[in-house]
Amino acid sequence: MKKITAIVRPEMLEPLKDALFAADVSGMTISQVHGCGAQHGWTEYFRGNEVLLNMVPKVKFEIVAEDGEVDRLVDVIVGCARTGQVGDGKIFVSPVEEAIRIRTSERGADAV
Repeated sequence: MKKITAIVRPEMLEPLKDALFAADVSGMTISQVHGCGAQHGWTEYFRGNEVLLNMVPKVKFEIVAEDGEVDRLVDVIVGCARTGQVGDGKIFVSPVEEAIRIRTSERGADAV
């Protein structure tokens, strides 16, 4: 199993969620996050003082999937979230050693 973590623009929340459900993803965790990268934030003025806001709001999707599904799901995410502009986000894929459903004690793929 693999964990797919996608950090995308906030306006991609609903379209990406719909695309993932259409791709038969059984579940996902979605979080509102802030970060900085190539965008480097923007400058605003507060009470006459220049303030650099370098923590950009993003949305983080976390999905656990079977190894054979990873490439397809990554393609769905890229296809939906890409605008071609700086700040489109990142996708990270990492191994999941074990998954356990608390309610039933199921393990592995059955727990997902």
